[in-house]
Amino acid sequence: MELLTIKKQKSNKPLKRAASNYKIIISGGGTGGHVFPAIAIANELKRMDASIDILFVGAKGKIEMEKVPNAGYPIKGLWISGFHRKLTLRNLLFPLKLMFSLVKAFWIVRSFKPDVVVGVGGFASGPVLQVANMLGVPTLLQEQNSYAGVTNKLLAKKADKICVAYDKMERYFPKEKIILTGNPIRQDLKELGKQKNQALEYFGFSKEKKTIVLMGGSLGAQALNEGMAASFEILKKNPEVQILWQAGKLYIDKFKESETAQLENVKIVAFIDRVDLAFAMADVTITRAGASTVSELCMTEKAAVLVPSPNVAEDHQTQNALALAEKDAAILVKNADVNEKMIATALSVLENETLKSQLVTNIRRLAKPNATQIIAEEVLSLAKV
Repeated sequence: MELLTIKKQKSNKPLKRAASNYKIIISGGGTGGHVFPAIAIANELKRMDASIDILFVGAKGKIEMEKVPNAGYPIKGLWISGFHRKLTLRNLLFPLKLMFSLVKAFWIVRSFKPDVVVGVGGFASGPVLQVANMLGVPTLLQEQNSYAGVTNKLLAKKADKICVAYDKMERYFPKEKIILTGNPIRQDLKELGKQKNQALEYFGFSKEKKTIVLMGGSLGAQALNEGMAASFEILKKNPEVQILWQAGKLYIDKFKESETAQLENVKIVAFIDRVDLAFAMADVTITRAGASTVSELCMTEKAAVLVPSPNVAEDHQTQNALALAEKDAAILVKNADVNEKMIATALSVLENETLKSQLVTNIRRLAKPNATQIIAEEVLSLAKV
């Protein structure tokens, strides 16, 4: 069903301008898992060709409206949000927001005249790519998860190319359009090298102890924090293991006074400003199972305990975690079991070198270090058509 009635142009590229420099729109966001890969793609495009003009389109009030300008790119915001599956008054505004966003997206695309529109997922991606498809502008989807979202499944019908991070995605998309690329990741994670000693010094950790790094995202994850707080006794009995605990900005005040946070082998912080160094020093990581996080774990070759969030669309984090767990590349702990199993599982991996080595070897096989470059090349190939 078309969301906006606009007569489609006869030309395949009706908005092509006379100038030779390419113009690219990158649309989507809502979470860091969408925004940072989008910025990585933009950076790679600019590295390949500094003359490329890139415009981001995001959702007003979301993380992209801050992070994209900080990265040096212009962004325009749409008044758009998701449709809540539970009955809520906010859903009454959804049709109005959608129409406003489609109209604004139309004028953005018409005025910017892009050669290609890239959708990275998130609320703003739908209206912009829908309009681009109607106006004959080539489109590329970047699906980060192993379970495709509703928006991307709808947009896939008219997309020219679909870059995915997992195999078997023909369950959701036309097989002939799929390109297995992996997910784009931040460049600093590719260059960790042998920075473990530097990382331990940076965080004030001992070189003589094994290290667990727990990250629940910049805002934090309540379940992971509760799992840490409930692990006082077991961590007290294992002083030879040190833990960097990222509680998140929303939860630091609540958990920094907990018994666990007072242990000498535990360091609690609101935010980790050097994620690259945190990964470098980790012997075992405990994280959620967002697509970007999983890709970073593969790239950094870390033994991982994944606790997928159950509060995301289509429960896609569980699917991401299963994709690794089924290949013995990570261990999945259910959100409901964090108090009893999260820290105990991480400690068991530390104690079992054979298991730890197996996890590292298997997760290394899933890494796709050139994902960002391949995606950028596919974008440029569409621009050259």
